Amino acid sequence: MNALTELPPRPDAGELVAIPQGWEVREVEQFLYREARLADENDYDGWEALWTNDALYWVPVDGEGDHPRSTVSVIFDNRNRISTRMKQVKTGKRYAQAPPSNLRRIIGNVELIGGRENAAGGVDLEVGANFMALESRPRGNELWGGRVTYRLRQVDGQIRLVYKKVVLVDNERPLPTLGFLI
Repeated sequence: MNALTELPPRPDAGELVAIPQGWEVREVEQFLYREARLADENDYDGWEALWTNDALYWVPVDGEGDHPRSTVSVIFDNRNRISTRMKQVKTGKRYAQAPPSNLRRIIGNVELIGGRENAAGGVDLEVGANFMALESRPRGNELWGGRVTYRLRQVDGQIRLVYKKVVLVDNERPLPTLGFLI
């Protein structure tokens, strides 16, 4: 393989290291609940502000997903794309979300999985959680469920979201809307 066709490592590749010091389960849970609430309440500025500059948001289409740079994903956004997506949503011209869905997420089974080294030489906290999301729209209700992997980092005394991977339980079927994913 040459440099033009060689893929970087998958964003979830590599070994986990020990859970970094200084993380409390309750503090992590509160951050995850806040992230879900901001998304549910369409607080796009607040939700976007949770992300680091090197953020990555991935929603694979088929199981755990293959390499996101070689296969289609529902979402595979870097920080710039997250910002662009939020600007589009706030215009009110994203007709799939006009009017916005009424959403409520339940986050559970939160576990601190380990640490993952980052490009700056630090170690981010990797967290797993299950979720259920109820989306209510004029066309009816949808119930979504899945597993989320988060990577969190302390930045200036605040928890920030570095990475989020959402694996929907039934991600092999067509998705009628993506509003619950923002």
